[in-house]
Amino acid sequence: MEMTCVKALVTGKVQGVGYRHAAREQALKQGLTGHAFNLPDGRVEVLACGQKQAVRVFSEWLWKGPASARVTHVGLDVVEAHAQDDFRTG
Repeated sequence: MEMTCVKALVTGKVQGVGYRHAAREQALKQGLTGHAFNLPDGRVEVLACGQKQAVRVFSEWLWKGPASARVTHVGLDVVEAHAQDDFRTG
């Protein structure tokens, strides 16, 4: 089981549309840990850690988001693993 972590900065209409909550639901479906936080500049920062294939599926979902979101860009970086046992929003 190959594990990985990615940090994503999601741009577009992603605040006030349930993006973080939907990201948490999707992450939990994939068995991932991490977080989804609103940033002051209107983007959402997402950290996702877990099995490589699950992270890949989740990363593809980030481009879609919930129906009310309009994602224009997702910047992804592979990052060092973070020890977390859940997926938080804030």
